[in-house]
Amino acid sequence: MACFFRRKIAAELAKTLQQSEDALLPALTAVPVFKKQQSADFKLSLGALRINGILPSSGDIQLQTENLAAQLKPDSVVEDISVGPGLINFKVNRSLLAEKLLEPFGKGEGFNFGLNSELFDTSKRGTTLVEFSSPNIAKKFHAGHLRSTIIGNFIANLKQSLGNNVIRMNYLGDWGMQFGLLGAGFNSFGSMEKLKENPLQHLFEVYVQANKEAEHREDMKHAAKDFFRQLEQHESQAMSLWQQFREITVKEYQHIYKRLGIHFDVYSGESFYQVQTQEVVRELQSRCLLKISPKGTGVVDLSPNEDMSNICTLVRSDGTTLYITRDIAAAISRKEKYCFDEMIYVPYIKTRHSLPPQVGNNTKGPTNRHFDYASG
Repeated sequence: MACFFRRKIAAELAKTLQQSEDALLPALTAVPVFKKQQSADFKLSLGALRINGILPSSGDIQLQTENLAAQLKPDSVVEDISVGPGLINFKVNRSLLAEKLLEPFGKGEGFNFGLNSELFDTSKRGTTLVEFSSPNIAKKFHAGHLRSTIIGNFIANLKQSLGNNVIRMNYLGDWGMQFGLLGAGFNSFGSMEKLKENPLQHLFEVYVQANKEAEHREDMKHAAKDFFRQLEQHESQAMSLWQQFREITVKEYQHIYKRLGIHFDVYSGESFYQVQTQEVVRELQSRCLLKISPKGTGVVDLSPNEDMSNICTLVRSDGTTLYITRDIAAAISRKEKYCFDEMIYVPYIKTRHSLPPQVGNNTKGPTNRHFDYASG
């Protein structure tokens, strides 16, 4: 629809300036809609015409603008023409605008409304990987996840409608020290009966209680670290409990996605990249990028002056990995596996309302990573 009016205006300009329509189109653009004031629909930049050699680059640009505008007359397409600083403004006929707006629906093209525009002719098409929703297992689905889910699904639908091959990925937060705390807590005061009755509610209660206990009990902190170490070493008992937590959560989430009418092509997660994280660490070591801090952690120095004033920790002092380590491995793996042309992260914004009591905003994990993407 916009292209129809743009081409009509360009055609009239082409007659006046003795130029082709295509030569004039780059200088003719749509004007953003303002809620509080009426504005023109299209504007012609005289500066662009001068740069492109269509008009002389010397002389008073405002005089050129007024002279050209005086040669143009309103017609059945354009109902008003006005002059701005170096610009000619065009307001289109409102009756014709309504007619053109409704025209595709009369032809049965409603579902493809706007998608056949020539504005998309030059847009690149390829494989797009969209990661969205991405909740943490063993926790309830909250409003922050809903935001990411709805927006991510919209982006995926839009990209698909424009002709891209879209891969919809749900990258679950299913690994990390928080599961050490959850596992240790469940071993101390968890109940298999309650887990069967109301799985996510019980896991949530266990996690909250474990956090509270860890604040003043060193043995709980040590138990959490030990449980996560067992997970990293794939000890059978710890892995069996973790796998149960994961399967329960995914099943619960799938009910929610079904109600929302949303599907995923891939369910991935941090746990998929345990082996690859070691490859990332070795690669960083081979390039002399991984350094050992005074605390014994493996870090990458990001400071401009290489004075360790800004570091990123990738390996804890006990040898276990962090979220960022797995995230780097995941990004490398995705590029190798899917050969995507673009990868879009749709973050969820963490709020205090989405966190368990006693945890606060110092909680480490996937939410921090997603917030980082949101802020650039």
